[in-house]
Amino acid sequence: MPRALELAASQPWLMLPDALDNLLAISDRMGDPVALATKRGERLEETRSVSLRNGVAVVPVIGPIFRYANLFTEISGATSTQVLATDIQRALDDPKVKAIVLNIDSPGGVASGINELAEMIFAGRSRKRIVAYIGGTGASAGYWIASAASEIVIDEASLAGSIGVVVEAVVENESASGRKRYQIVSRNAPNKRLDLSTEEGRSKLGETIDALGDVFVSKVARNLGVDAETVPEMGDHGGLRVGADAVKHGLAHRVGSLEALITELAKPAITSTRIHTMTTVKTTADLRAALAAGTDVNTIEIAQADQPDITSIRTEAATEERERIKGINALASKGFEKEIEAAIDNGSSVEATALVMFKAAQDRGISLASIKSDAQGVTGATPSGDGKQGERKAAVSAIVSGASRR
Repeated sequence: MPRALELAASQPWLMLPDALDNLLAISDRMGDPVALATKRGERLEETRSVSLRNGVAVVPVIGPIFRYANLFTEISGATSTQVLATDIQRALDDPKVKAIVLNIDSPGGVASGINELAEMIFAGRSRKRIVAYIGGTGASAGYWIASAASEIVIDEASLAGSIGVVVEAVVENESASGRKRYQIVSRNAPNKRLDLSTEEGRSKLGETIDALGDVFVSKVARNLGVDAETVPEMGDHGGLRVGADAVKHGLAHRVGSLEALITELAKPAITSTRIHTMTTVKTTADLRAALAAGTDVNTIEIAQADQPDITSIRTEAATEERERIKGINALASKGFEKEIEAAIDNGSSVEATALVMFKAAQDRGISLASIKSDAQGVTGATPSGDGKQGERKAAVSAIVSGASRR
């Protein structure tokens, strides 16, 4: 088996089946000089550069996606996360670039490196608006990258989805090839070399693929701001959705064309249409909840605290103060001028002032009966209570009631 095919078949893929079959066929011909030269010629017609149009950087994400740029990516008409990361970072750092379009037409690619690139894009959208445009196919690894952008625009005849992970296992027929391969694994690592010709071996490998698939789903959910449980249904459980149907199920935000998108993003920010609904938070707890739900920081706004009506507050306070002073002045009796003046100055209530006057009256030998007689004409039951506490309540009630009648 050629070494290129071994490498291609030994790792997890985020790619459509037909594209993966084609890529494996290419890798199987890597030892053929004629096929190699033919593919290189076709590949030279394509570029991996960023074009800048009226402040909008267009980054092509075309063909199968690999981690590193090498001869294999050249032959298969592919791109690499290494090249994309460099191009996107340059666009983020360039002050002439005000928005970035990821022009995606990819069936997916190798799983390695995709999460790192998607995380970079997700972080970068807090600096500049990054829009993914799916024109053709945005599947598997290609869709993972698209989901990390601020927004996904899809052509009405394009495909999006294929959210899942696959391993293409190639098992040699030793009797046909005439070759035998022996692998001896240490006792402490029986799962280091799985026998994929057995159900047990395939099941064990499936556990790893499921774990990677869970990461894929959770990151798409965070990027789109949805619950992870809804992602499989949104993506038709690993299937593909076309144009408007992808929008309907939440895989894309709207249908559009690349040219219209670039024109829109090239306009001054003040005239650009706001696509996302803003999330308003009032407290720190609200903010934490929004961030935990994966809400884009660019769509979060802090609600202003309700401003009190200062005029109404002042008017109400002035009215209360006049009533307090009026009530205290009504308690005034000859010989208690100092107590009345002190109560007005220190902000005492009418009831508190009445209690002070009661104590002062006791100090001067004035009895409760005399205080009650001063409040002549007042009806009503004597406040309940025994002893001194009841006496104080009765005195305060009598003083206040007598003052009210004056």
